[in-house]
Amino acid sequence: TEGREVINPRPLAQTAIFRKYDEAAIGFITYSEGINDDVNKIVWSELGWNPEADPYDTLRRFSRYFIGPDYADPFAQGLMALERNWQGPLLTNTGVETTLQQFQAMEKEASPQDLLNWRFQQGLYRAYYDAYNRRRLLYETDLEKQAMEELRAGRSLGSLRALERAERVLEKAVTERVAAPLRQRVFELAEALYQSIRAQLDVERYKAISVGRGANLALIDVPLNNRSWLMGRFEGIRDEDDEKERLAAIQAILDYTNPGPGGFYDDLGRTTAQPHLVPGKNYEEDPQYFESPQMDFGCRRGYRLSWCDSVDGRYGFEVQLHYPRLDPEARYRVRVVYGGSLSRRGKPVMVRLTGDGVEIHPEMATPNPIEPVEFDVPPEVTRDGQLTLGCTGAAGRGGPGRGCQIAELWLMRK
Repeated sequence: TEGREVINPRPLAQTAIFRKYDEAAIGFITYSEGINDDVNKIVWSELGWNPEADPYDTLRRFSRYFIGPDYADPFAQGLMALERNWQGPLLTNTGVETTLQQFQAMEKEASPQDLLNWRFQQGLYRAYYDAYNRRRLLYETDLEKQAMEELRAGRSLGSLRALERAERVLEKAVTERVAAPLRQRVFELAEALYQSIRAQLDVERYKAISVGRGANLALIDVPLNNRSWLMGRFEGIRDEDDEKERLAAIQAILDYTNPGPGGFYDDLGRTTAQPHLVPGKNYEEDPQYFESPQMDFGCRRGYRLSWCDSVDGRYGFEVQLHYPRLDPEARYRVRVVYGGSLSRRGKPVMVRLTGDGVEIHPEMATPNPIEPVEFDVPPEVTRDGQLTLGCTGAAGRGGPGRGCQIAELWLMRK
């Protein structure tokens, strides 16, 4: 939902970047895409003056000067909390609710003049936006589980009846919205930011250049479950004349992530579902991901959620997945969904996959539109009961350095 150029205070991450590369630099400029970077510019400026500056103290001075003496510590701590809101899976990040409560307490005590302060408004906007997203994620995740139960009843209900019931459940995300007061407050704060500093948080209302350029209000209702993908599948299933074919297609939806007995599945854009990904260095050691896999995000209408995020090997880094306990007598097959950027200035993205250095597929263009592709694993590379898959992008791609981007990978016994 966030896109580019959103309100993004990240004081600890920015400090880590500064200190990683400080010795390699002589001075700097605080370049920015806009006021969304306001806090980060202040952090960098103070570190440039004093590289040993404590980011907590910086934020306290920031809050005292720009908001007011009474907010020196509360608002500084609130900015730190907004950074934590984006760390780890949103589904389990209960701190997002606490962050909202802290900002609501400041909002309740604020004077009319404080409420007109655009920096104060930015903090409130992010706190409400994040909390609304989390409430919606919890709700829509549960709706999808209910819809899957309806599909599982297809053999007793009949395929068309099961599809109708599953669709009705999924549509509750729109027909019976959750946390409507939070959503309303987000829109009010967006209007307040437009009135105070002409912030363009929406294309239609505030004439932003595009949805992806800071206009995240336009994405506030984007599905946070697989509703769009499922609706597209349902439409195709209804076109089938044969009941057995319809039931088989429903079962394929239910079994989508199942790698079969003795197989393995990784959703590589989710930090909680990538058990075979070989990690790199921690963020403080490698904030630009020269030697580490990076999580990337990018979605199109109708995508599965698992296609909207991926792992990326940037600047020629090889993405690796390691499987330590395979059956030496078995033969395996790889199914992979290459995600991320499907083209670069009109040119297809090229990737190559190997197993223990042996080619599984040569350099090829990633499928566009996105879809799973399958390849046999040469049997000689799994005879020792282990396998390391390695994926690289074409050399010299340029741009921001993106390479092999994998959204999902199944390793299946044949």
